[in-house]
Amino acid sequence: MSEVILTDANFEQEITQYKGVALVDFWATWCGPCRMLGPVVEELAKEYEGKAKVCKLDVDQGSNVSAKYNITSVPTIIFFKDGAAVAQLTGLQSKSALQEKINALL
Repeated sequence: MSEVILTDANFEQEITQYKGVALVDFWATWCGPCRMLGPVVEELAKEYEGKAKVCKLDVDQGSNVSAKYNITSVPTIIFFKDGAAVAQLTGLQSKSALQEKINALL
């Protein structure tokens, strides 16, 4: 399964009503580090299938959600547990750093 694509319209259903661990990659098409992080997020989506939800939200398409979570720079990764934001990382991250955070929340 690939990552879930989020929008302002489906964010609440996919994330805030979701019971479990979710990673949301707030990114933009014009952001170089975001494009570098993209393949890592796709790998995590496959590795954690059935254990954690891995999602992407284009900040230009999801401006309401981005504003709600005060996203001022991309890439920003927010980790959610049972619908609540529990951790946040900003900037390009290593796959191992993201795996550590997910594993700690599972």
